[in-house]
Amino acid sequence: MREIIDTVLSWQRQGKRFALATVVGTEGSSPRDIGATMAVSEEAEVVGSVSGGCVEGAVVVEALSALGADEVLTRSLGVVASTTTPISCARTLEYGYSDDEAFAVGLTCGGTLHIMVQPNPPNHLEEVAKLLDNKTPFVLATVFAADGTSQDSEYFSEMNQKVRLPEVGAQMLVRGDGTLIGSLGNPDLDRVVSRDAAAFLSLGKSSRRHYGRLGQSRAQEVGVLYDVYASPAKMIIFGAVDFTAALARVAKVLGYEVTVCDARPLFATSERFPFADEVVVSWPDRYLEKVGSALSPRDALCVLTHDPKFDVPAICAAVETEVGYIGAMGSRRTHDERVKRLVAAGVSEHEISSRVHGPIGIDIGARTPEETAISIVAEIIANREGKAVPNLQRSQGRIHKDQ
Repeated sequence: MREIIDTVLSWQRQGKRFALATVVGTEGSSPRDIGATMAVSEEAEVVGSVSGGCVEGAVVVEALSALGADEVLTRSLGVVASTTTPISCARTLEYGYSDDEAFAVGLTCGGTLHIMVQPNPPNHLEEVAKLLDNKTPFVLATVFAADGTSQDSEYFSEMNQKVRLPEVGAQMLVRGDGTLIGSLGNPDLDRVVSRDAAAFLSLGKSSRRHYGRLGQSRAQEVGVLYDVYASPAKMIIFGAVDFTAALARVAKVLGYEVTVCDARPLFATSERFPFADEVVVSWPDRYLEKVGSALSPRDALCVLTHDPKFDVPAICAAVETEVGYIGAMGSRRTHDERVKRLVAAGVSEHEISSRVHGPIGIDIGARTPEETAISIVAEIIANREGKAVPNLQRSQGRIHKDQ
């Protein structure tokens, strides 16, 4: 939504009709995650992407058909519009091919995409734009499936009397403070979905769930997509060194909100680190006293100082927070000495081995600041996703081979 909202609002102000196409489910190899969105205007203008190019053409045709586009326009795209799709009705479509067939049809990654097409988008897009501009966390909860023929419908039949299934495309906006805009169809379902939206917002990750029409957790009647727009994850870099500038630049590409912190005002300047959102002159442990309680498992903390009087207090303070990643730069000898100092300072060896990644980064033979930055963020991603990678912490031997 972030990349399309300005264009969509422009179409809206011009009186153009448009449809939204959103990835609501993936199976196997898929080019885009759930929540990826594309918009198609009635004049066949397209913004955004749902597959990186694999099935965009087919989705555009379905969107135009739902908007009531004439056959001349759809034929100009090289495909005849669907004759079975009901006009002005949101629905979820499936695009999927096995990997060995994928190249022939254009879906080169294989897998399956479930894409919901909404020819009548919700009327709270202006509010979405404001929340995005203000970096205010929120969740878009959208019904992508509604099936009253499942077995659990019979089980809950008495409870469900006189309760209609929600329509596909029904959407509710849940702000970070819990206030709601819109409804999925009834207050019981809204209450359950708003509760779960708050949970997914705290995780900072989009997801989907199934319920009964009244929000029953054991039912499969209603599929709801939780499209999460959380505040950016934070990366705190301790040490105003050459590697810091490269790491800040790479972290910004990945969407982190970057803070550089160093106690030396001569080095900690915004001119030296133009990609950082904030440059703070402070001792690392004192800075963490102020911001540590706000750190979450989504955030990362990288200690690049190489200096015991900076990095030991910084790591001692970091392990007291809930930050998801702690990395410390240095040679193996430097890190061994650092571990001894940390233990002497009261940090347990288990806590060090389980939470502190040192030497920092994955073992790719990185030498330059830019290569090292890539190895660090790669380790952060692997740590977040629970993937085992050949990192420097668990490997042996020299970090750099002789040239």
